[in-house]
Amino acid sequence: MTVSPAVPARQDDAVIAEFVDTSKRFGDVLAADRLNLQIRRGEFLSFLGPSGCGKTTALRMLAGLETPSAGRILIDGQDIGDAPAHRRPVNMVFQQYALFPHMTVAENVGFGLRQRRPRMDRADIARRVDRALETVRLAGFGPRRIWQMSGGQQQRVALARAIVNEPKMLLLDEPMAALDAKLRAEMQFELLSLQRALGITFILVTHDQQEALSMSDRICIMGHGRIAQIGTPRQLYDLPANRYVADFVGRANILPGTVRATTDDCADIALPGGLTVRVAAPFPVTPGQSVEVAIRPESLRLSLSPPTDPATTAFAAGITHQTFLGEHIECLLHHPMLGQIQVNLPRQAERSLPGAGVGSTVHVLWDHGSGLILGDD
Repeated sequence: MTVSPAVPARQDDAVIAEFVDTSKRFGDVLAADRLNLQIRRGEFLSFLGPSGCGKTTALRMLAGLETPSAGRILIDGQDIGDAPAHRRPVNMVFQQYALFPHMTVAENVGFGLRQRRPRMDRADIARRVDRALETVRLAGFGPRRIWQMSGGQQQRVALARAIVNEPKMLLLDEPMAALDAKLRAEMQFELLSLQRALGITFILVTHDQQEALSMSDRICIMGHGRIAQIGTPRQLYDLPANRYVADFVGRANILPGTVRATTDDCADIALPGGLTVRVAAPFPVTPGQSVEVAIRPESLRLSLSPPTDPATTAFAAGITHQTFLGEHIECLLHHPMLGQIQVNLPRQAERSLPGAGVGSTVHVLWDHGSGLILGDD
């Protein structure tokens, strides 16, 4: 499911938080290495990466649950590196929600308000709790016990408890990891709609690339404790900076090649087996240079006959696997010099390939300009 915001994100270029050469070491392990990142007011930012890449460490340092070993963390221009978690204008929603099972929904939501000093008036707490529950579409659920709520409802309770304090930033540590696929898609839409309505800066940690792509204004790709690339979902998908990003964001066929010639912002690349393709060159390259080329599976096409268009390169490959995925068919093909190639075949394209199943040899079509040269990791 692709989630689209109902209204544009309420963000500007104002910086609400910043990592400045921030590092965190746990003994001999460097979990976060010289992070430099500006977080914009009102944006939905995601930290995306595999387990152990440093994304949760970055979030916990921002929340005040970990202290940086070096560097600084700023919120609204103020260094808050030593400030305790309860003194920061942020709230965090954990993966397991951390709700109190012996309390009602309303008591859970109002817990933070009851800890404030000086004490808030009970009527004020009740009004704010009711407003928060209404925001997450749980109006009237206040008297219920947590164990009476479904997984999706419990997540909304955790969100209500986080927003009732009106934080400047809401931090989300893989809050949908425990939900099934359908409920996760529904909650992605709920969460994005909530962020757009509140205008609060949301910062999500996830290892789910589809989740990050569908919800984020910007994504920070993490790897080995460092920031590999920052950009909009479209920028990261269409212009990955290196193999690591291209491999992690979506699927990509990554092939070795040698630059034969350059023209404008493109380059002719000689691939193994005598094939030459024209690809985008987002940075300068020179003839004779060894490079890696990435092309997305949906950018390739299949045909039973070779192309007649001179702007298309083709090579024959045998189909080894076909996986039906509803909106498209994932085809894996083998080429003796290029190895395994993946092509995502739209359902409507099936009609042009009658009888092309596993074991068939077909032509893989590569249009000039598709794909791009990758930078070094």
